[in-house]
Amino acid sequence: MDALRRLAAVLRADLRERTRSTRFWVVLSIVALATWWCFPAIDAGYLTVSLGGSRRGAYSSAWVGMALALECSTMLALVGFYLVRGTLVRDFDTRVWQLLVATPMTRTSYLLAKWLSHMVVFGLIVLVGLGVALLAQLLRGEDRAIHLVELVKPVLVLSLPALAMSATFAVWFDMVPWLRRTAGNIIYFFVWTLFLGLSVAVLGGDSDRMNLDSALSDPGGLIVAMRDFTRELAPRLGADTPMGLTVGVNMLHSAPKIFSWTSWSLRAADLLGRFAWLIIAVLGTMAAAPFLDRAAAHASAQSRTRSDRAGLSLRWLDFILRPLQRGAFGNLVAAELRLGLRQRGWFWWLLLLSAGIVQVVTPVPIAAIAVIAAWMLALDLYARAGLRERDHGTAALVFINPGSPWRLPGARLIALTGLAWATTLPALLRFSTSMPAATVAILLIGASLALWGMALGALCRNPRVLELLVVAMAWVSVQGAPLLNVAVSPGPTGAWHAALLPLAAACFFFTWPRLRQVS
Repeated sequence: MDALRRLAAVLRADLRERTRSTRFWVVLSIVALATWWCFPAIDAGYLTVSLGGSRRGAYSSAWVGMALALECSTMLALVGFYLVRGTLVRDFDTRVWQLLVATPMTRTSYLLAKWLSHMVVFGLIVLVGLGVALLAQLLRGEDRAIHLVELVKPVLVLSLPALAMSATFAVWFDMVPWLRRTAGNIIYFFVWTLFLGLSVAVLGGDSDRMNLDSALSDPGGLIVAMRDFTRELAPRLGADTPMGLTVGVNMLHSAPKIFSWTSWSLRAADLLGRFAWLIIAVLGTMAAAPFLDRAAAHASAQSRTRSDRAGLSLRWLDFILRPLQRGAFGNLVAAELRLGLRQRGWFWWLLLLSAGIVQVVTPVPIAAIAVIAAWMLALDLYARAGLRERDHGTAALVFINPGSPWRLPGARLIALTGLAWATTLPALLRFSTSMPAATVAILLIGASLALWGMALGALCRNPRVLELLVVAMAWVSVQGAPLLNVAVSPGPTGAWHAALLPLAAACFFFTWPRLRQVS
Protein backbone atom coordinates (compact mmCIF):
# COMPACT_ATOMS: atom_id res chain seq x y z
CA MET A 1 0.00 0.00 0.00
CA ASP A 2 2.87 2.39 0.76
CA ALA A 3 4.30 1.72 -2.69
CA LEU A 4 0.95 2.47 -4.29
CA ARG A 5 0.61 5.70 -2.33
CA ARG A 6 4.06 6.82 -3.43
CA LEU A 7 3.26 5.95 -7.04
CA ALA A 8 -0.03 7.86 -6.80
CA ALA A 9 1.74 10.88 -5.30
CA VAL A 10 4.23 11.09 -8.18
CA LEU A 11 1.41 10.58 -10.67
CA ARG A 12 -0.70 13.30 -9.08
CA ALA A 13 2.18 15.77 -8.96
CA ASP A 14 3.07 15.11 -12.58
CA LEU A 15 -0.51 15.59 -13.72
CA ARG A 16 -0.81 18.85 -11.77
CA GLU A 17 2.34 20.11 -13.47
CA ARG A 18 0.86 19.28 -16.87
CA THR A 19 -2.69 20.54 -16.37
CA ARG A 20 -1.86 23.85 -14.72
CA SER A 21 -0.52 25.25 -17.99
CA THR A 22 -2.78 26.99 -20.48
CA ARG A 23 -1.07 25.08 -23.29
CA PHE A 24 -2.52 21.78 -22.06
CA TRP A 25 -6.10 23.02 -22.37
CA VAL A 26 -5.38 24.68 -25.69
CA VAL A 27 -4.14 21.32 -26.98
CA LEU A 28 -7.33 19.64 -25.76
CA SER A 29 -9.39 22.26 -27.59
CA ILE A 30 -7.41 21.74 -30.77
CA VAL A 31 -7.87 17.98 -30.46
CA ALA A 32 -11.63 18.43 -30.06
CA LEU A 33 -11.76 20.57 -33.20
CA ALA A 34 -9.58 18.14 -35.16
CA THR A 35 -11.74 15.21 -34.02
CA TRP A 36 -14.86 16.91 -35.33
CA TRP A 37 -13.30 17.08 -38.80
CA CYS A 38 -12.69 13.33 -38.61
CA PHE A 39 -16.44 12.80 -39.09
CA PRO A 40 -17.23 14.69 -42.31
CA ALA A 41 -20.73 15.14 -43.65
CA ILE A 42 -21.73 13.08 -46.67
CA ASP A 43 -21.20 16.06 -48.99
CA ALA A 44 -17.88 17.18 -47.46
CA GLY A 45 -15.81 15.79 -50.35
CA TYR A 46 -13.38 13.78 -48.22
CA LEU A 47 -13.13 10.82 -45.86
CA THR A 48 -10.77 10.17 -42.96
CA VAL A 49 -11.42 6.44 -42.44
CA SER A 50 -12.55 4.60 -45.54
CA LEU A 51 -12.65 1.22 -47.24
CA GLY A 52 -11.71 0.95 -50.87
CA GLY A 53 -11.11 4.68 -50.93
CA SER A 54 -14.78 5.66 -51.23
CA ARG A 55 -16.80 3.69 -48.64
CA ARG A 56 -17.50 4.37 -45.00
CA GLY A 57 -19.95 3.19 -42.41
CA ALA A 58 -23.07 5.08 -41.48
CA TYR A 59 -22.44 7.16 -38.37
CA SER A 60 -23.60 4.66 -35.77
CA SER A 61 -22.02 4.32 -32.33
CA ALA A 62 -20.00 1.35 -33.57
CA TRP A 63 -18.65 3.16 -36.63
CA VAL A 64 -17.75 6.48 -34.99
CA GLY A 65 -16.04 4.51 -32.23
CA MET A 66 -14.13 2.45 -34.79
CA ALA A 67 -13.15 5.53 -36.82
CA LEU A 68 -11.96 7.35 -33.69
CA ALA A 69 -10.03 4.26 -32.54
CA LEU A 70 -8.20 3.95 -35.88
CA GLU A 71 -7.31 7.65 -35.86
CA CYS A 72 -6.01 7.40 -32.28
CA SER A 73 -4.06 4.22 -33.04
CA THR A 74 -2.22 5.93 -35.87
CA MET A 75 -2.15 9.73 -35.61
CA LEU A 76 -2.49 10.16 -31.83
CA ALA A 77 0.18 7.52 -31.30
CA LEU A 78 2.46 9.80 -33.34
CA VAL A 79 1.44 13.26 -32.17
CA GLY A 80 0.86 12.11 -28.58
CA PHE A 81 4.51 11.12 -28.21
CA TYR A 82 5.55 14.73 -28.77
CA LEU A 83 2.86 15.97 -26.39
CA VAL A 84 3.79 13.85 -23.38
CA ARG A 85 7.56 13.36 -23.60
CA GLY A 86 9.97 15.49 -21.60
CA THR A 87 8.75 14.94 -18.02
CA LEU A 88 11.75 12.81 -17.04
CA VAL A 89 14.16 15.32 -18.56
CA ARG A 90 12.40 18.08 -16.63
CA ASP A 91 12.91 16.19 -13.37
CA PHE A 92 16.57 15.61 -14.21
CA ASP A 93 17.24 19.23 -15.16
CA THR A 94 15.40 20.74 -12.18
CA ARG A 95 17.05 18.34 -9.68
CA VAL A 96 13.66 16.94 -8.66
CA TRP A 97 15.02 13.45 -9.26
CA GLN A 98 17.70 13.95 -6.58
CA LEU A 99 14.93 14.63 -4.06
CA LEU A 100 12.80 11.71 -5.16
CA VAL A 101 15.67 9.23 -5.08
CA ALA A 102 16.15 10.01 -1.37
CA THR A 103 12.64 8.73 -0.59
CA PRO A 104 11.63 5.05 -0.24
CA MET A 105 10.14 5.18 -3.74
CA THR A 106 11.63 2.59 -6.10
CA ARG A 107 12.89 3.43 -9.56
CA THR A 108 10.35 1.11 -11.12
CA SER A 109 7.51 2.90 -9.33
CA TYR A 110 8.82 6.24 -10.52
CA LEU A 111 8.91 5.13 -14.17
CA LEU A 112 5.49 3.50 -13.93
CA ALA A 113 4.11 6.73 -12.46
CA LYS A 114 5.51 8.66 -15.44
CA TRP A 115 4.09 6.07 -17.84
CA LEU A 116 0.70 6.26 -16.16
CA SER A 117 0.82 10.04 -16.36
CA HIS A 118 1.34 9.77 -20.10
CA MET A 119 -1.59 7.35 -20.31
CA VAL A 120 -3.88 9.64 -18.29
CA VAL A 121 -3.11 12.48 -20.69
CA PHE A 122 -3.89 10.17 -23.60
CA GLY A 123 -7.06 9.12 -21.80
CA LEU A 124 -8.23 12.71 -21.44
CA ILE A 125 -7.62 13.33 -25.13
CA VAL A 126 -9.49 10.15 -26.09
CA LEU A 127 -12.35 11.03 -23.69
CA VAL A 128 -12.74 14.39 -25.42
CA GLY A 129 -12.64 12.56 -28.74
CA LEU A 130 -15.41 10.18 -27.65
CA GLY A 131 -17.60 13.12 -26.69
CA VAL A 132 -17.05 14.72 -30.08
CA ALA A 133 -17.70 11.39 -31.83
CA LEU A 134 -21.00 10.96 -29.99
CA LEU A 135 -21.97 14.53 -30.88
CA ALA A 136 -21.12 13.88 -34.52
CA GLN A 137 -23.30 10.76 -34.51
CA LEU A 138 -26.27 12.73 -33.21
CA LEU A 139 -25.82 15.78 -35.43
CA ARG A 140 -25.12 13.87 -38.66
CA GLY A 141 -28.36 11.99 -38.03
CA GLU A 142 -27.52 8.83 -39.99
CA ASP A 143 -28.08 6.51 -36.99
CA ARG A 144 -29.03 8.15 -33.69
CA ALA A 145 -29.26 4.92 -31.67
CA ILE A 146 -26.63 5.24 -28.92
CA HIS A 147 -24.75 2.11 -27.80
CA LEU A 148 -22.01 3.13 -25.40
CA VAL A 149 -20.37 -0.30 -25.35
CA GLU A 150 -19.97 -0.31 -29.12
CA LEU A 151 -18.72 3.28 -28.98
CA VAL A 152 -16.02 2.62 -26.39
CA LYS A 153 -15.01 -0.94 -27.32
CA PRO A 154 -12.86 -0.12 -30.39
CA VAL A 155 -11.01 2.61 -28.50
CA LEU A 156 -10.15 0.28 -25.62
CA VAL A 157 -9.21 -2.66 -27.79
CA LEU A 158 -7.38 -0.89 -30.64
CA SER A 159 -6.13 2.44 -29.31
CA LEU A 160 -5.10 1.57 -25.74
CA PRO A 161 -2.21 -0.76 -26.71
CA ALA A 162 -0.98 1.65 -29.39
CA LEU A 163 -0.97 4.60 -26.99
CA ALA A 164 0.68 2.43 -24.31
CA MET A 165 3.56 1.71 -26.70
CA SER A 166 3.83 5.41 -27.51
CA ALA A 167 4.04 6.20 -23.77
CA THR A 168 6.80 3.61 -23.36
CA PHE A 169 8.78 5.14 -26.20
CA ALA A 170 8.35 8.54 -24.54
CA VAL A 171 9.91 7.18 -21.34
CA TRP A 172 12.84 5.55 -23.12
CA PHE A 173 13.54 8.53 -25.36
CA ASP A 174 13.75 10.71 -22.23
CA MET A 175 16.18 8.21 -20.70
CA VAL A 176 18.67 7.93 -23.56
CA PRO A 177 20.75 11.16 -23.63
CA TRP A 178 21.14 11.50 -27.39
CA LEU A 179 17.41 10.87 -27.95
CA ARG A 180 16.21 13.68 -25.65
CA ARG A 181 16.25 16.47 -28.20
CA THR A 182 15.68 16.88 -31.91
CA ALA A 183 17.44 13.66 -32.95
CA GLY A 184 15.02 11.63 -30.84
CA ASN A 185 12.00 13.46 -32.22
CA ILE A 186 13.15 12.67 -35.77
CA ILE A 187 13.97 9.04 -34.99
CA TYR A 188 10.59 8.40 -33.34
CA PHE A 189 8.82 9.54 -36.48
CA PHE A 190 10.62 6.83 -38.41
CA VAL A 191 9.92 4.27 -35.65
CA TRP A 192 6.22 5.11 -35.96
CA THR A 193 6.50 4.89 -39.74
CA LEU A 194 8.15 1.47 -39.41
CA PHE A 195 5.32 0.08 -37.28
CA LEU A 196 2.76 1.53 -39.65
CA GLY A 197 4.66 0.20 -42.66
CA LEU A 198 4.72 -3.30 -41.20
CA SER A 199 0.96 -3.13 -40.75
CA VAL A 200 0.50 -2.04 -44.34
CA ALA A 201 2.81 -4.82 -45.53
CA VAL A 202 0.75 -7.46 -43.72
CA LEU A 203 -2.50 -5.93 -44.96
CA GLY A 204 -1.14 -6.26 -48.48
CA GLY A 205 -0.95 -10.04 -48.09
CA ASP A 206 -3.68 -12.55 -48.76
CA SER A 207 -6.58 -13.12 -46.40
CA ASP A 208 -5.26 -16.45 -45.08
CA ARG A 209 -2.00 -14.87 -43.95
CA MET A 210 -3.99 -12.01 -42.41
CA ASN A 211 -6.02 -14.42 -40.31
CA LEU A 212 -2.89 -16.22 -39.11
CA ASP A 213 -1.01 -13.06 -38.18
CA SER A 214 -3.83 -11.06 -36.63
CA ALA A 215 -3.87 -12.63 -33.15
CA LEU A 216 -0.88 -10.57 -31.98
CA SER A 217 -1.64 -8.06 -34.73
CA ASP A 218 0.24 -4.77 -34.81
CA PRO A 219 0.40 -2.11 -32.07
CA GLY A 220 -2.32 -0.04 -33.74
CA GLY A 221 -4.69 -2.95 -34.36
CA LEU A 222 -5.09 -2.15 -38.06
CA ILE A 223 -4.78 -5.80 -39.01
CA VAL A 224 -7.56 -6.86 -36.63
CA ALA A 225 -9.84 -4.10 -37.91
CA MET A 226 -9.15 -4.85 -41.56
CA ARG A 227 -9.69 -8.58 -41.08
CA ASP A 228 -13.06 -8.00 -39.43
CA PHE A 229 -14.09 -5.47 -42.07
CA THR A 230 -13.34 -8.08 -44.73
CA ARG A 231 -15.08 -10.87 -42.84
CA GLU A 232 -18.25 -8.89 -42.13
CA LEU A 233 -18.63 -6.76 -45.25
CA ALA A 234 -17.36 -8.91 -48.11
CA PRO A 235 -20.46 -11.18 -48.08
CA ARG A 236 -22.72 -8.11 -48.16
CA LEU A 237 -20.82 -5.90 -50.57
CA GLY A 238 -19.46 -8.59 -52.87
CA ALA A 239 -16.13 -10.39 -52.97
CA ASP A 240 -14.88 -8.14 -55.80
CA THR A 241 -15.46 -4.93 -53.81
CA PRO A 242 -12.17 -3.14 -52.96
CA MET A 243 -11.64 -3.41 -49.20
CA GLY A 244 -8.37 -1.56 -48.66
CA LEU A 245 -8.35 0.36 -45.37
CA THR A 246 -7.34 4.04 -45.51
CA VAL A 247 -6.74 6.12 -42.38
CA GLY A 248 -6.10 9.74 -43.29
CA VAL A 249 -7.59 12.40 -45.51
CA ASN A 250 -8.87 10.87 -48.74
CA MET A 251 -10.33 13.36 -51.22
CA LEU A 252 -13.42 12.28 -53.17
CA HIS A 253 -14.85 13.31 -56.52
CA SER A 254 -18.33 12.04 -55.67
CA ALA A 255 -20.43 11.21 -52.63
CA PRO A 256 -19.11 8.29 -50.53
CA LYS A 257 -20.84 4.93 -50.53
CA ILE A 258 -22.39 4.18 -47.14
CA PHE A 259 -22.71 0.76 -45.54
CA SER A 260 -24.18 -0.34 -42.20
CA TRP A 261 -21.82 -1.08 -39.29
CA THR A 262 -23.70 -1.39 -36.01
CA SER A 263 -21.59 -3.83 -33.98
CA TRP A 264 -18.13 -5.33 -33.81
CA SER A 265 -17.53 -8.93 -32.79
CA LEU A 266 -14.12 -9.86 -31.41
CA ARG A 267 -12.41 -13.21 -30.99
CA ALA A 268 -10.86 -14.15 -27.65
CA ALA A 269 -7.49 -14.55 -29.41
CA ASP A 270 -7.69 -10.94 -30.57
CA LEU A 271 -8.29 -9.70 -27.05
CA LEU A 272 -5.31 -11.69 -25.82
CA GLY A 273 -3.18 -10.30 -28.63
CA ARG A 274 -4.14 -6.72 -27.84
CA PHE A 275 -3.54 -7.35 -24.13
CA ALA A 276 -0.11 -8.73 -25.01
CA TRP A 277 0.89 -5.37 -26.53
CA LEU A 278 -0.22 -3.65 -23.33
CA ILE A 279 1.94 -6.00 -21.25
CA ILE A 280 4.87 -5.42 -23.60
CA ALA A 281 4.51 -1.67 -23.04
CA VAL A 282 4.45 -2.03 -19.24
CA LEU A 283 7.41 -4.42 -19.19
CA GLY A 284 9.30 -2.17 -21.58
CA THR A 285 8.84 0.74 -19.17
CA MET A 286 9.93 -1.32 -16.18
CA ALA A 287 13.01 -2.48 -18.10
CA ALA A 288 14.34 1.09 -18.03
CA ALA A 289 14.61 1.15 -14.22
CA PRO A 290 18.22 -0.17 -13.98
CA PHE A 291 19.40 2.67 -16.24
CA LEU A 292 17.59 5.49 -14.46
CA ASP A 293 20.45 6.60 -12.21
CA ARG A 294 22.86 6.65 -15.14
CA ALA A 295 20.44 8.71 -17.21
CA ALA A 296 19.95 11.24 -14.41
CA ALA A 297 23.70 11.45 -13.77
CA HIS A 298 24.36 12.09 -17.44
CA ALA A 299 21.80 14.91 -17.47
CA SER A 300 23.42 16.53 -14.41
CA ALA A 301 26.91 16.25 -15.87
CA GLN A 302 25.72 17.64 -19.18
CA SER A 303 24.08 20.67 -17.53
CA ARG A 304 27.26 21.35 -15.49
CA THR A 305 29.58 21.25 -18.50
CA ARG A 306 27.34 22.89 -21.08
CA SER A 307 28.64 26.38 -20.44
CA ASP A 308 32.25 25.15 -20.30
CA ARG A 309 32.17 23.35 -23.63
CA ALA A 310 34.32 25.31 -26.05
CA GLY A 311 33.21 23.47 -29.15
CA LEU A 312 35.27 23.26 -32.32
CA SER A 313 37.66 26.06 -33.17
CA LEU A 314 36.47 26.42 -36.80
CA ARG A 315 39.03 29.05 -37.72
CA TRP A 316 37.87 28.88 -41.31
CA LEU A 317 34.45 30.03 -40.09
CA ASP A 318 36.00 33.12 -38.52
CA PHE A 319 37.66 33.87 -41.85
CA ILE A 320 34.36 33.51 -43.77
CA LEU A 321 32.44 35.65 -41.26
CA ARG A 322 35.03 38.42 -41.10
CA PRO A 323 33.30 40.57 -43.80
CA LEU A 324 30.17 40.63 -41.64
CA GLN A 325 31.96 42.05 -38.63
CA ARG A 326 31.89 45.70 -39.65
CA GLY A 327 29.12 46.87 -37.38
CA ALA A 328 27.14 45.94 -34.30
CA PHE A 329 24.44 44.14 -36.27
CA GLY A 330 26.95 42.23 -38.40
CA ASN A 331 28.83 41.17 -35.29
CA LEU A 332 25.55 39.89 -33.85
CA VAL A 333 24.81 37.83 -36.98
CA ALA A 334 28.32 36.37 -36.92
CA ALA A 335 27.99 35.54 -33.21
CA GLU A 336 24.71 33.71 -33.85
CA LEU A 337 26.32 31.59 -36.55
CA ARG A 338 29.33 30.77 -34.38
CA LEU A 339 27.11 29.86 -31.43
CA GLY A 340 25.11 27.42 -33.52
CA LEU A 341 27.91 25.86 -35.56
CA ARG A 342 30.75 25.50 -33.09
CA GLN A 343 28.78 23.02 -31.00
CA ARG A 344 28.34 20.70 -33.98
CA GLY A 345 30.42 17.52 -33.73
CA TRP A 346 32.70 16.21 -36.44
CA PHE A 347 30.10 13.59 -37.45
CA TRP A 348 27.60 16.36 -38.19
CA TRP A 349 30.10 18.08 -40.47
CA LEU A 350 30.80 14.78 -42.21
CA LEU A 351 27.09 14.28 -42.89
CA LEU A 352 26.76 17.84 -44.17
CA LEU A 353 29.74 17.34 -46.50
CA SER A 354 28.20 14.11 -47.79
CA ALA A 355 24.88 15.86 -48.43
CA GLY A 356 26.70 18.62 -50.34
CA ILE A 357 28.51 16.11 -52.55
CA VAL A 358 25.27 14.27 -53.29
CA GLN A 359 23.64 17.58 -54.29
CA VAL A 360 26.26 17.96 -57.03
CA VAL A 361 27.04 14.53 -58.45
CA THR A 362 23.71 12.68 -58.42
CA PRO A 363 20.60 12.93 -60.63
CA VAL A 364 18.17 15.73 -59.85
CA PRO A 365 15.61 13.65 -57.86
CA ILE A 366 18.34 12.34 -55.53
CA ALA A 367 19.97 15.77 -55.28
CA ALA A 368 16.62 17.20 -54.17
CA ILE A 369 16.46 14.61 -51.37
CA ALA A 370 20.00 15.61 -50.33
CA VAL A 371 18.75 19.20 -50.07
CA ILE A 372 16.05 18.03 -47.64
CA ALA A 373 18.68 16.10 -45.67
CA ALA A 374 20.82 19.24 -45.36
CA TRP A 375 17.85 21.15 -43.91
CA MET A 376 17.12 18.32 -41.50
CA LEU A 377 20.68 18.40 -40.15
CA ALA A 378 20.07 21.92 -38.80
CA LEU A 379 16.47 21.31 -37.69
CA ASP A 380 17.27 21.72 -34.00
CA LEU A 381 18.68 25.20 -34.68
CA TYR A 382 15.51 26.28 -36.49
CA ALA A 383 13.17 24.72 -33.90
CA ARG A 384 14.91 26.19 -30.85
CA ALA A 385 15.86 29.58 -32.28
CA GLY A 386 13.04 31.42 -30.52
CA LEU A 387 13.55 29.63 -27.21
CA ARG A 388 17.23 30.09 -26.41
CA GLU A 389 16.78 32.90 -23.88
CA ARG A 390 13.94 31.08 -22.17
CA ASP A 391 15.83 27.78 -22.01
CA HIS A 392 19.03 29.34 -20.65
CA GLY A 393 17.39 32.00 -18.45
CA THR A 394 19.37 34.82 -20.10
CA ALA A 395 16.49 37.08 -21.15
CA ALA A 396 17.08 39.67 -18.39
CA LEU A 397 20.71 40.01 -19.46
CA VAL A 398 20.25 39.83 -23.23
CA PHE A 399 17.34 42.25 -23.50
CA ILE A 400 18.67 44.92 -21.15
CA ASN A 401 20.05 47.09 -23.97
CA PRO A 402 17.66 49.35 -25.91
CA GLY A 403 16.74 47.88 -29.26
CA SER A 404 18.03 44.39 -28.47
CA PRO A 405 14.53 42.83 -28.12
CA TRP A 406 14.10 43.16 -31.89
CA ARG A 407 17.69 43.46 -33.10
CA LEU A 408 18.56 40.03 -31.69
CA PRO A 409 15.75 38.07 -33.44
CA GLY A 410 16.48 39.97 -36.64
CA ALA A 411 20.13 38.91 -36.52
CA ARG A 412 19.12 35.36 -35.62
CA LEU A 413 16.67 35.19 -38.52
CA ILE A 414 19.35 36.35 -40.97
CA ALA A 415 21.83 33.86 -39.52
CA LEU A 416 19.40 30.94 -39.80
CA THR A 417 18.33 31.89 -43.31
CA GLY A 418 21.97 32.17 -44.35
CA LEU A 419 22.63 28.75 -42.79
CA ALA A 420 19.72 27.21 -44.72
CA TRP A 421 21.10 28.66 -47.94
CA ALA A 422 24.72 27.75 -47.16
CA THR A 423 23.93 24.09 -46.47
CA THR A 424 22.22 23.87 -49.86
CA LEU A 425 24.76 26.02 -51.75
CA PRO A 426 25.93 23.15 -54.00
CA ALA A 427 22.35 22.61 -55.21
CA LEU A 428 21.78 26.35 -55.57
CA LEU A 429 24.80 26.65 -57.85
CA ARG A 430 23.85 23.55 -59.81
CA PHE A 431 20.21 24.51 -60.37
CA SER A 432 20.84 28.22 -61.01
CA THR A 433 21.33 27.64 -64.75
CA SER A 434 19.36 24.47 -65.45
CA MET A 435 16.39 24.81 -63.04
CA PRO A 436 15.97 28.45 -61.94
CA ALA A 437 12.53 27.71 -60.45
CA ALA A 438 14.13 25.09 -58.17
CA THR A 439 16.77 27.63 -57.12
CA VAL A 440 14.07 30.12 -56.13
CA ALA A 441 12.18 27.39 -54.30
CA ILE A 442 15.28 26.45 -52.26
CA LEU A 443 15.80 30.09 -51.29
CA LEU A 444 12.16 30.50 -50.25
CA ILE A 445 12.01 27.23 -48.32
CA GLY A 446 15.22 28.14 -46.47
CA ALA A 447 13.76 31.49 -45.43
CA SER A 448 10.48 29.77 -44.51
CA LEU A 449 12.22 27.26 -42.23
CA ALA A 450 14.07 30.04 -40.40
CA LEU A 451 11.03 32.28 -39.97
CA TRP A 452 8.59 29.52 -39.05
CA GLY A 453 11.12 28.17 -36.57
CA MET A 454 11.21 31.53 -34.80
CA ALA A 455 7.43 31.97 -35.03
CA LEU A 456 6.34 28.52 -33.84
CA GLY A 457 8.94 28.54 -31.06
CA ALA A 458 7.57 31.84 -29.78
CA LEU A 459 3.96 30.78 -30.24
CA CYS A 460 4.09 27.26 -28.78
CA ARG A 461 7.10 27.71 -26.45
CA ASN A 462 8.17 24.27 -27.56
CA PRO A 463 10.45 23.11 -30.38
CA ARG A 464 8.56 19.89 -31.05
CA VAL A 465 5.82 21.50 -33.12
CA LEU A 466 8.21 22.60 -35.87
CA GLU A 467 10.20 19.38 -35.57
CA LEU A 468 7.11 17.24 -36.08
CA LEU A 469 5.86 19.36 -38.98
CA VAL A 470 9.20 19.41 -40.79
CA VAL A 471 9.85 15.69 -40.26
CA ALA A 472 6.38 14.86 -41.60
CA MET A 473 6.85 17.20 -44.55
CA ALA A 474 10.27 15.73 -45.27
CA TRP A 475 8.90 12.21 -45.20
CA VAL A 476 6.08 12.85 -47.66
CA SER A 477 8.44 14.97 -49.78
CA VAL A 478 10.84 12.04 -50.11
CA GLN A 479 7.83 10.03 -51.31
CA GLY A 480 7.29 12.61 -54.07
CA ALA A 481 5.09 15.31 -52.52
CA PRO A 482 6.13 18.86 -53.47
CA LEU A 483 6.23 20.27 -49.93
CA LEU A 484 10.02 20.36 -49.60
CA ASN A 485 11.03 18.50 -52.74
CA VAL A 486 12.21 21.11 -55.26
CA ALA A 487 12.46 18.50 -58.01
CA VAL A 488 8.65 18.14 -58.03
CA SER A 489 6.73 21.24 -59.16
CA PRO A 490 9.30 23.76 -57.90
CA GLY A 491 7.21 26.75 -59.01
CA PRO A 492 4.09 25.98 -56.94
CA THR A 493 6.25 24.77 -54.05
CA GLY A 494 8.11 28.08 -53.87
CA ALA A 495 4.88 30.03 -54.32
CA TRP A 496 3.21 28.29 -51.35
CA HIS A 497 6.16 28.95 -49.08
CA ALA A 498 6.30 32.57 -50.20
CA ALA A 499 2.57 33.00 -49.55
CA LEU A 500 2.95 31.70 -45.98
CA LEU A 501 5.92 33.90 -45.08
CA PRO A 502 3.75 36.93 -44.13
CA LEU A 503 1.69 34.70 -41.83
CA ALA A 504 4.84 33.46 -40.10
CA ALA A 505 6.11 37.03 -39.73
CA ALA A 506 2.81 38.18 -38.21
CA CYS A 507 2.77 35.19 -35.85
CA PHE A 508 6.27 35.99 -34.64
CA PHE A 509 5.62 39.72 -34.34
CA PHE A 510 2.67 39.21 -31.97
CA THR A 511 4.10 36.33 -29.90
CA TRP A 512 7.75 37.33 -29.43
CA PRO A 513 7.06 40.14 -26.89
CA ARG A 514 5.01 37.75 -24.73
CA LEU A 515 7.76 35.15 -24.85
CA ARG A 516 10.32 37.74 -23.70
CA GLN A 517 8.18 38.59 -20.71
CA VAL A 518 7.77 34.92 -19.78
CA SER A 519 11.49 34.33 -20.20
